[in-house]
Amino acid sequence: MRWLRFSLVILMAPLAGCAVNSQPATYQVDTKGPYKLDTGDTLRVTVYGDPQLSTTYKVDDSGSVALPLVGPVAVRGATTQGASTRIAAALTRGYMRNPNVAVEVAEYRPFFIQGEINNSGQFPYVFGMTVRSAIATAGGFKETADRGNAIVYRRQGNDMVKAKVDLDFPVFPGDTVVILERWF
Repeated sequence: MRWLRFSLVILMAPLAGCAVNSQPATYQVDTKGPYKLDTGDTLRVTVYGDPQLSTTYKVDDSGSVALPLVGPVAVRGATTQGASTRIAAALTRGYMRNPNVAVEVAEYRPFFIQGEINNSGQFPYVFGMTVRSAIATAGGFKETADRGNAIVYRRQGNDMVKAKVDLDFPVFPGDTVVILERWF
């Protein structure tokens, strides 16, 4: 009976090693939903009937755009439609009676890429960009790069999440793409 227990323990020890997860913790990166404005975006604001207010505004570090006469208007986390509603409400308070405001993104905030590529750094985002096109923008792979996968870091709410993705995964403004070194 002792030998049976001992042999079971000996046989179970190698299986216990299989239960250890060596993969880094990853979280589901959100790829759907409307575009949310944040610091670094440049907005084209059109106020119909007032050409002096119709111009481009950059979203500052506090997540606001500074409009003449009304001051800063918070737009971080809003869609372009939500931003136009907020700007119209700010203009209504003491400046215009019934403003008609349109907001569109003139220039997206940049994305970042690092790792086993030829030119790491910050690059301008182009709508519809994938990891593959981000790598091309950064000058291509180095010799030692893992050419099949990448790590994408993306802010979702107050959390920074990461995911191991393939090269056709969509990149959003503000993302950080990391190209890992391949191990033979």
